[in-house]
Amino acid sequence: MTSTLEPHASETPGIDHGTTHGYITDKARYLARLKRIEGQARGIHRMVDEEQYCIDILTQISALTSALQGVALGLLDDHLKHCVVDAAKVGGDTADAKIKEASDAIARMVRS
Repeated sequence: MTSTLEPHASETPGIDHGTTHGYITDKARYLARLKRIEGQARGIHRMVDEEQYCIDILTQISALTSALQGVALGLLDDHLKHCVVDAAKVGGDTADAKIKEASDAIARMVRS
């Protein structure tokens, strides 16, 4: 069964992104991590509002950045193991597109 929703702007047109994703088995863990990240972002907001010391704020921003990178790396790993491997089994243009999509995502992560 495929999704009836329009693909997200960042998704590659013409690729069946399906309704099942590699991270789905760890969805609860990802959501818990993202909830903690939300709390960290709110904490940084509060620190700025309370005019706390710059270095303390920067330290928290560094921790938040690391937490987001951890989520991103986990999602990338799941994507490679699930979506890219599945596309590689199909082969052809689908596999090429999924590999390019993953490479582009890696390039964006490296640049940031």
